[in-house]
Amino acid sequence: MSIPWLSIVTFVPLVGAAVILMVDRDNKSLINGITFATGVIDFILSVPLFFMFREGTADMQFVERFDWVKSIGIEYHMGIDGISLFMVLLTTFICMICYLSTWTAITENVKEFNILMLVLQTAMIGVFCSLDFILFFVFWELMLIPMYILIGVWGGKRKIYATVKFFLYTMAGSVLMLLAIIVLYIENHAQTGIYTFDILKYHGMSLTHVAQFWMFLAFFVAFAIKVPVWPFHTWLPDAHVEAPTAGSVILAGILLKMGTYGFLRFAIPIFPEAAQSAAWWICGIAIIGIIYGALVAMVQEDVKKLVAYSSVSHLGFVVLGTFVFTLRGIEGAIMQMINHGISTGALFLLVGILYERRGTREISEFGGLTKVMPRFAVVFMIVTLSSIALPMTNGFVGEFLILLGVFEANVWYAVLASTGIILGAVYMLWMFQRVMFGEITNEKNKNLPDLTKREMTYLAPLVFFIFLLGVYPNPVIKKMEASVEHLLIKIDKSGQNAYVRGSKVVNPVPETKGGGD
Repeated sequence: MSIPWLSIVTFVPLVGAAVILMVDRDNKSLINGITFATGVIDFILSVPLFFMFREGTADMQFVERFDWVKSIGIEYHMGIDGISLFMVLLTTFICMICYLSTWTAITENVKEFNILMLVLQTAMIGVFCSLDFILFFVFWELMLIPMYILIGVWGGKRKIYATVKFFLYTMAGSVLMLLAIIVLYIENHAQTGIYTFDILKYHGMSLTHVAQFWMFLAFFVAFAIKVPVWPFHTWLPDAHVEAPTAGSVILAGILLKMGTYGFLRFAIPIFPEAAQSAAWWICGIAIIGIIYGALVAMVQEDVKKLVAYSSVSHLGFVVLGTFVFTLRGIEGAIMQMINHGISTGALFLLVGILYERRGTREISEFGGLTKVMPRFAVVFMIVTLSSIALPMTNGFVGEFLILLGVFEANVWYAVLASTGIILGAVYMLWMFQRVMFGEITNEKNKNLPDLTKREMTYLAPLVFFIFLLGVYPNPVIKKMEASVEHLLIKIDKSGQNAYVRGSKVVNPVPETKGGGD
């Protein structure tokens, strides 16, 4: 019997949460230690997925499947391909780092905070591994509850407003998606006589163009809110600013990727014709988001809010790369999902370190920090350069591949999107200059402590991957290539090749029914 890797990786955090339930709430050091140990164990258990993953096939791997509610076709069905593999690894990696970062940031209700974080990790991994619609939806809704409480209890001054806004936006999208799932389920039964919620069974399903359009729109809105795509982005800055540091890192590093992942796993392969018909206006709002997010970030006085709006811009690149339907565009989008999780997660951690020391995030309150916090300044500089896509950093690889794929599909899209890179360099470097250089004019900044050993410990892996993925991204690209090619072949079969023409898919991957290890 094969080892159920995905179930183990998914539910180890839940086991850790159960252990913490039995610990005295006043023993904060033990609670923090158990949480961090759980994160480390889960990350270590997830690493073999990368090395055991077979390249050159689009099959779902590490598949686990058994009946859950057999009478209506609900199954416990888990599996990953080259797209979801890296989302699982990103989740376990970022969560592990978050747990170590909270030791001094969270001092009240530590037990409850850590339990919620571990439950959230289980829900996020479950979303990326689920191959049954109902199982996916359960995990999708489960992750909403811990994040709602994390912002509402441990957030800033406007935490209630931010968390209610976050909840209402996400729930609105979830309701639309659930309605579309039910319609798909009924239509599939009418066509095949089979009751099933198997996601892979819906790929290539025969639907009228009108039905495809409305159901695609429902899925699109649900995932666009999660990304968030302009103009569905307004909940994000409030949630980021009010959330505790670990919540912001999880939100930017992982939760936002669930929207772009949803496009690749659900909206595009199930509704390929509607996706291609809508591609021109989706690319349009992605470009608006790229430029708008950069311009608004440029005028922010709060560092955290600046980073939040930068996410609107960076995720616009991911959506654009996805919906030009080219091989390099989609590969770049997946790479940028990984890179954004690492770089923006690191930025939020660094902003959190500043806030712990000074109790403010206002740019005007700082200046000259290189003189008192040299180690902090070096790490901040590296992460900033990654965020503006400097060559030899991870950000360059993702944005270069996206622009290459976009250029193959539409030159004007590439030209307009490129302005976002220029604006990104402007607001990030200007912010860095105001915070780090010049004279120390505020007396409160003269004795700020530099990075501690604990802070260096959780920032070092992020810096390592910034350079590793910037210098040698090939192993990641090779793992995802077959799955991306397979996705493009499904789109191509819809018969509308206006955007697929730049994909240059070679050695087509045969159709798969979801088999694997």
